[in-house]
Amino acid sequence: MPDTMTFITHGGGGAPEVLVPATGPVPQPAADEVLIRVEAVGVNRPDVAQRQGKYPPPPGASPVIGLECAGEVMAVGAEVTTCRPGDKVCALTNGGAYAEYCVAPAAQTLPWPRGFDAVRAAALPETYFTVWANLFGTAHAAGGRLSPGETVLVHGGTSGIGVTAIQLAKEFGATVLATAGSEAKCEAMRGFGADAAINYRDQDFVEEVKRATGGKLCDVVLDMVGAPYFARNLRCLRIDGRLVLIAFLGGETAEAVDLRPVMVKRLTVTGSTMRPRSTAQKGEIADALRTRVWPVLEAGRCGPHIHATFPLAEAAKAHALMESSAHVGKIMLTLG
Repeated sequence: MPDTMTFITHGGGGAPEVLVPATGPVPQPAADEVLIRVEAVGVNRPDVAQRQGKYPPPPGASPVIGLECAGEVMAVGAEVTTCRPGDKVCALTNGGAYAEYCVAPAAQTLPWPRGFDAVRAAALPETYFTVWANLFGTAHAAGGRLSPGETVLVHGGTSGIGVTAIQLAKEFGATVLATAGSEAKCEAMRGFGADAAINYRDQDFVEEVKRATGGKLCDVVLDMVGAPYFARNLRCLRIDGRLVLIAFLGGETAEAVDLRPVMVKRLTVTGSTMRPRSTAQKGEIADALRTRVWPVLEAGRCGPHIHATFPLAEAAKAHALMESSAHVGKIMLTLG
């Protein structure tokens, strides 16, 4: 094992150009962690927020950007019994993935699905952990509690999260409506399984939800836009509906919102972030994915859509593409 490695630093934060290669020590795994030689990394919106100084890592986490990776286990901590050196894993990390080596709690690692390469495996953890916890729920998060036969509205349907949500919702028996900002993206969403694709630039998504459901509305709305959509999301929900907030890309402060629908329709408004959850909670999600979702991936019925890949050293270009919102699916970084 080398003593040093290349990683991507974001310095004091700022525009994508602050992302440049640097050299630092190879991290050492704690008792419950594994050390991974990174082969591929997923780029996610929280990475952009951290680079901008808006999403600092929690205490004890690596200051290096990157929340998911795939590669080979090189060493394991003293308490790890679930994997061993040589295993090919993907991991939801607590930071540090934009690097040649990264540590992650063993509970947050999963084997590559059969037939997957490093890039496709690395595209899984952040979106699949997030969608499973928020759309379907776990013991530690009510989530959307989406059930077969229900209807869900997915905003941002061509993002990595959106593609995953459309596919998993369809796989587990829901009717899926989804929004995006162009006809080309709407066509892509239909290809991923959406029953109705709504161009939010040209259409009122509330009216389109009413039309698509025959006035019955939705059981669940999965939203990453935030404040500008809050009141309209409430109007999209039927009695006992659930609004699940996972990001605030359009703003986090909603004013002058009519809250009567929450009471009249017995609505639930919930949300969460993944990073502050405990290792045990993330491990619970990993167990659910291994049991419920990995067989679906291996059967080829769901899977990530890779829009573009860049070498690790070109992380700035990957972030610029993400901020443009021109992509459909995942943006990836590769090493070696």
